[in-house]
Parts: sequence; C-alpha cells; structure tokens
Amino acid sequence: MDIAIVSRLGKLEFMAQALSEALPEARFFHWPEPEALSADIALCWAPEPGVLARMPNLRLIHSIGAGVDSILADPHLPPVPICRIRDEGLARAMADYVLWSVLYFHRQFDRVIANAGQHIWHRYEQRAREKMRVGIMGLGSIGSEVASVLSQHGYPVSGWARSRKDMAGVDVYAGDAELPNFLESANVLVCLLPLTAETEGILNHRHLSMLPEDASLILCSRGEHLVVEDLLELVKSGHMRGAILDVFTSEPLPACSPLWSTPGILVTPHMSGLAKPRDIASQIAENIARLERGETPHSVIDPSVGY
Repeated sequence: MDIAIVSRLGKLEFMAQALSEALPEARFFHWPEPEALSADIALCWAPEPGVLARMPNLRLIHSIGAGVDSILADPHLPPVPICRIRDEGLARAMADYVLWSVLYFHRQFDRVIANAGQHIWHRYEQRAREKMRVGIMGLGSIGSEVASVLSQHGYPVSGWARSRKDMAGVDVYAGDAELPNFLESANVLVCLLPLTAETEGILNHRHLSMLPEDASLILCSRGEHLVVEDLLELVKSGHMRGAILDVFTSEPLPACSPLWSTPGILVTPHMSGLAKPRDIASQIAENIARLERGETPHSVIDPSVGY
C-alpha cells in the first residue's frame, strides 16, 4: 500500500508517528516526490490543484481534517471517494470553545477586560441567560453538539441550515427564505457552516446588519465565510458589539491585519477544535481497511454539496 501525503503546507510532520503506527505496512511518500504519483491513497490538506488528477492508481482521497473545501477547490479531481475526519472529541472541544465565547459576551468579560487595562472599576448589569439567544449557522455533527451543549446550559438556541432538521430544544430555520428571521433573533451568532460556493462570504454586511443591535459574532468554521471589511465597519459603527475570530483566510493572521487592534474583536490562533493525530490516523486506517474489503468507507462526502 503506497500512500501520498499531498499538502502545500509541507510534510505534515505532526502526523508522521501516528500514521506509521496505524498503518505499519504502508509506504509513505510526500508530494512532490515522484513516487507520490503512483500512490493508491492520498492524504490531503490544502493540496496543490491538479496533483491528484496525475495519480492514475488513486482509489481514495482522505482529508486529515473535518473540512474538505481545500480539496474540492481543485477543479480536476479524479472520480474516487473523498472522506473526511469525524471526531467526537473535536466536537466537544468546539462546544467548549463556543460556550466560553458565549459567556465572554454574556457576562460582559469583553468590557470588563477592556476596563481593567484602564484601571476602571465598573460592574455591568447582568442579562438573564434566557434573554441571550444564540444562533448557530450549520447543524452538522459539530453544530448539533454545540447547540446541545448551549441548550443544556440554559441558553435559548436557534439553528440554521440549508435543509430542514429536527432538533430537541433548538428552534430550527432552513433555507434562504428563513435566514433573515434566524439572524434577527440572534444576540450571539456562531458560524459552523461548511465552506461551499454558497456559503463563501455569507457573513457579509447584508446578513450581519440583520442581527440585533449589540450582537456578537463567533467564527470557528472557515475564514472565507467572513467579509472582514463588513465586520469591521459594523463593529466600528457600534451596530455590532464585537467578535471572536478563530479562523482566517490567511493563517497565521498577518501582523498588519486590523483585526488584531480593532476594539471589540478578539483573535485566537485556530484553536477551537483540533483532532488528535492518533484519532485521525485511526479513522484513515479504518477507511483504508474498508476499501480493501470492498466496503464503503466512513464519512464519504458528496462533492456536489461540498460536505
């Protein structure tokens, strides 16, 4: 079994030991090593467009993360299954991050921390939890876990997805027609959407301005969902209270970005949810074993919808 590691970010050394332990009989090659083009399996993160189409023996493309947008950005993909990582631990970690972020705004920590830097003692009036509605964009495995955790902590939760879903304790909206009503009720907006052609730039001036005044944004899906200039305008004008941003179109976030220094915006270094290398390698090994047995791998995505 020959496996190619295909990434514009290098050899992904952090995965090396876990992959060698999970797949001890495999031979690993790193693009652009010539041997990579003969591989049966491609493990990808941000692959260079066109490379996968040059691999005639390819039987499976596997993302090493939950997202596949960087793979689907290649217009020349070969007709083989594409799988992604599903990790319950990642969903729990994401839920922890979002819960902390909601509390950051709900309990006014953003304002208290800003005051502390100026030695200002001011106790803000506390809003009742049931009056702090959280809106979650994206109700896949991660979004559903986040919605459940927030609901268990007493927050009223709304969810929005492309198609109708039924979730206990969550007011669900679906489709473009119901997006305005969803946004108009969200005091905190959480974006957990997959990145597709339809969702790129969805956090724009038109949609963000539909939020109630003093609303906040939590972004931990993909940086491409956000139109940065529109967020900056709405925060500076006072319509939006602020944002916690964990993902960006360019990472690390350049030092010259105004997101670092705009009052009300907190930048975190893509830390909201990170799958463990051994968990990733275990899922990849299981999917390869299923492929060898003639079975359908787990977590195969539908390229026509992007997830």
